[in-house]
Amino acid sequence: MSWSKDWIEGSARAVAALHSPAFPQALIDAIRQVAPFEHSVTFAYLEDRPPLALHSEFPEWKHKVMVEDYQAGPYLLDPFYLHCTESTEPRLVRLRDLAPDRFYQGEYFRNYYVQTELAEEIGFMVDVGAARVVISAMRASRVFSAREFRDMATILPFVAAIVRHHWADVADRFANAPAPAPSPDGGTRLAGLIDTAFRSFGQNLLTPREVEIVEFTLKGHSAEATGIALGISPGTVRIHRRNIYGKLRIGSQGELFSRFIAALSEMER
Repeated sequence: MSWSKDWIEGSARAVAALHSPAFPQALIDAIRQVAPFEHSVTFAYLEDRPPLALHSEFPEWKHKVMVEDYQAGPYLLDPFYLHCTESTEPRLVRLRDLAPDRFYQGEYFRNYYVQTELAEEIGFMVDVGAARVVISAMRASRVFSAREFRDMATILPFVAAIVRHHWADVADRFANAPAPAPSPDGGTRLAGLIDTAFRSFGQNLLTPREVEIVEFTLKGHSAEATGIALGISPGTVRIHRRNIYGKLRIGSQGELFSRFIAALSEMER
């Protein structure tokens, strides 16, 4: 492996920086020796709490989009957030492999993610006690090749071990985070926020089934995929969507996404 010498030196510097403020950047610099990338961001997730930003490399304008705006609500639609608790085993995953069938036509991508100006994002997912740490490596101009992805997967055991050491107490950092919104019928945080957000507009409350339909729609699922997940026909899904749009006095998925994000902003004030 042509990168092995540089990786060994970089990983040694990361070990030397453990439990110091220099560690996150030292680890990212080491990972870059395996495959180059322009940007990175590291988030910690705990159950349905808003994520904590542990490290990022963005310029100020992009930091607002990728970190501050993300933490305000769009993270709820992020495939990395939605899948990070699926397994306790460390994983290296591509965003596109986690995304639902209409993700790249969905409003999260078109109205939020497109602002990131990224060609591809891959993430190291590591369980740290009750929390999950996700280190995202991002490219602006080209995707990671199959060989680069395999090389990155080679260093996954090291990345997982050192992340667990450095951020062993990360779950404790959520102690002062806002309590999650209540969810109808014991559903997800996203479902609870959908219900609360649209209630704040003074509109008729959505039924529990309509909340489910909105949730799948916002995540980027097609009518067909939503129907399979909920055990109903695609036609029934489309009827529910029309009813939802009528209640909220909107006419498109773009308006639905905009209303949801606007409602989240109002709820935070």
